[in-house]
Amino acid sequence: MNRWSLRSLLALACLLASIARCPAPVIYRPGEGWTYEPVGSEGSKWVRKRAKDQLQVAQDAFDQKRLGLALKAARRVTKVWPLSDHAGPAQYLIGRCYEARGMDERAFKEYQRGLLRYPKQPNYDEVLHRQHDIATRFLNGQWFKLWGYIPFFPSMDKTANLFEQVVRNGPYNETGPKSLMSVGTAREKQKDFPLAVRAYERAADRYHDRPAVATEALHKAGTAWERQAKRAEYDQSIAKASIDTFQDFGALYPQDPRVPATLQVIASLRTEQARGAFETARFYERYKRWQGALVYYNEVLLKDPNSPHAAESRARIEKLKPRAEVQRQKLAEHEKSLRAATKAAGTNAVPDRPERK
Repeated sequence: MNRWSLRSLLALACLLASIARCPAPVIYRPGEGWTYEPVGSEGSKWVRKRAKDQLQVAQDAFDQKRLGLALKAARRVTKVWPLSDHAGPAQYLIGRCYEARGMDERAFKEYQRGLLRYPKQPNYDEVLHRQHDIATRFLNGQWFKLWGYIPFFPSMDKTANLFEQVVRNGPYNETGPKSLMSVGTAREKQKDFPLAVRAYERAADRYHDRPAVATEALHKAGTAWERQAKRAEYDQSIAKASIDTFQDFGALYPQDPRVPATLQVIASLRTEQARGAFETARFYERYKRWQGALVYYNEVLLKDPNSPHAAESRARIEKLKPRAEVQRQKLAEHEKSLRAATKAAGTNAVPDRPERK
């Protein structure tokens, strides 16, 4: 063996020795895949051969606030022993780790994954409450995070979807009615009042046997319609929907202490309907459509004869009646002449030649 071969062998041996002593941050284990082992960590000391023992490692690490180790150990349980009795608690612990890190959206998804994969886990109710609490934080203004880390924006639409998921997970659990009501609240914050009303009406129908929920839901539905009615200029059907809902509320729950207040709201909504009818009448009058204007001025008196617009509507009716009559007569004469012309044209028309057979 020459001198260069000996040097090459020595260099290769040194290289292999240095690699053997170098800590490997990424390790592959059969059945588990790749895992990250930071330099200076415990390495394989956290790995156990039984699911129960591995879950205990995860729980101990979580109790010690070593969230990285807890997350890694809990994930190993769900990967290596997915059908064991310890997989459900491990999946729950994964959600707890993300929640403790402030990654609420990811925690919600991990809790949801646990409910779907392990529906018979003993702490099902606790998971529902944790999902409800997460959605409530977003309802109160917490921002969703981009890629799970960067605060990006609040979203009432995404928040409503989280609450809808909680309702589907446990419609008759304690969290079910509260979450469905929160769907309506999120939609109201979004100013999507029809969707808010739909959520409240679903709550009133589904939980009709729970008076506290049903009364609150029906009252909130009427209030949501009222809020939209104040934003609608010419669509007075919204005000009618609110009136109908509050009337149902008073009929179904006459002993509710909020009934007198709803009667006042109904009166104000009738005034709002009268105002809308008055604005519509002014629109028709502006374009000299006297008959249409009269219809809506009369509508003002029908909706609320004591409204601020009632006196002016009566005055406009008296002034427009002669003009409307003249307009009606002209229209009748025009229609009469049009019919006569059509008849004359039909009489003088040359009949078509019959087709030859």
